[in-house]
Amino acid sequence: MQKKILVINTGGTIAMSVDESEGVKPLEDHAVEKILPFLDRYADVTMINHINLPSPHITPAIMNELRLFIQHELSQHGYDGVVVTHGTDTLEETAYFLDLTLPVTVPVVVTGAMRSSNELGADGPVNLISSVRTAADPQSRNKGVLVVFNDEIHAARHVTKTHTSNVATFQSPQYGPIGTISKKSVSYHHAPLVREYYPIASAQADVPLLKAVSGMDPRWLGFLLEQPVDGLVLEAFGLGNLPPAIVPVLQELLDKKIPIVLVSRCYNGQVQDVYDYAGGGRQLKEMGVLFSNGLNGQKARLKLMVALQQTRDFQELQQLFEQ
Repeated sequence: MQKKILVINTGGTIAMSVDESEGVKPLEDHAVEKILPFLDRYADVTMINHINLPSPHITPAIMNELRLFIQHELSQHGYDGVVVTHGTDTLEETAYFLDLTLPVTVPVVVTGAMRSSNELGADGPVNLISSVRTAADPQSRNKGVLVVFNDEIHAARHVTKTHTSNVATFQSPQYGPIGTISKKSVSYHHAPLVREYYPIASAQADVPLLKAVSGMDPRWLGFLLEQPVDGLVLEAFGLGNLPPAIVPVLQELLDKKIPIVLVSRCYNGQVQDVYDYAGGGRQLKEMGVLFSNGLNGQKARLKLMVALQQTRDFQELQQLFEQ
């Protein structure tokens, strides 16, 4: 008996076409539905056009709306798995948000395309077929939200977009894919050891993300002291160090009980409180800056937004970011 798989379309390049001026844009509302006949041999597929937005238009509020929609459809229709088609620019953020907030064990797969539907070598059809196959495979249960692209399966926590146009853009630096898809099978060679789930009502927290650069001026951060921000994520240098000039502003933010999460602007490794100088990781840790366990900036921002609905205690937040 075939598995029942729900495909939810949200837009992106997979749903776009190239026009006569070589501009890529959404020219029709049902572009992905053309792939539907090719999916029948792999599963009993229901396809719903939920929204049709380029991924730069996606917000955390829309991600949360998608989460609620997935939960409703699963509770009402008992699907064996879910596939979400999505634009690639913010795909990793939506996938990670769903990974943190969806209380389900069935496979949830996020996919998309780097080439629009009417381009030569369009990758949308094969990515969607691979995603449906992955969602229908019993091995995919209890592995968190997955991202399927270019015949690879990635964990939402680790995957990121690494190239502006290459079809192999989605990679998991340091960890690699957790599985692959061949013509005959879906194969896993490892899986995430930790699953996190945070019950939330909304995704409204105001959490900016800033990247550290040499010669950083404290005035660039000073405006945050006058804003009603709920938290801040900083992409620091290397192992977790910052220009000393901005440290006083960070201390003022911490004094106002605004949590600051530190990640590295490097795409491998994690921040640690090792360097003991002005602006070094040891000073930042002693001040109360929260150190993240290997997340990139955009994902740490989403996790802080979600975690703030559980607690605002700095010690408890640090424990959550060590997971």
